[in-house]
Amino acid sequence: MSDKSYRNRITMSDASFINSIGRFIKSNRLKQNKTQGEIADSAGISRSTLSLLERGQTVTIATLIQVLRVLDLLSVMDVFETSDEISPLAYAKLIKKQRKRASSKSKKTVKVKEELDW
Repeated sequence: MSDKSYRNRITMSDASFINSIGRFIKSNRLKQNKTQGEIADSAGISRSTLSLLERGQTVTIATLIQVLRVLDLLSVMDVFETSDEISPLAYAKLIKKQRKRASSKSKKTVKVKEELDW
């Protein structure tokens, strides 16, 4: 991501972001040569809801995900994936707790086993 595009995103209003998402959905729908009705039916939403989304009006996240799924664009959601990372300090403590060598069996344990032999 370029520094300029990052600065532009910071200054964008919420309405501008929503409009951008709407344009993205509409553009990809048209590239796939599908009507609003086809997408809406496949997504299980009304055509008017899809129209609201494409015009940059407020819709639910669930609706957006349904439309992205139908358009086979769920990959855009990859940016929201997170991974659990361990801190360097916690990793160092974990390494310190690991066994460094095996211990031999104590004589006491061996005697108990011998006594229990039938």
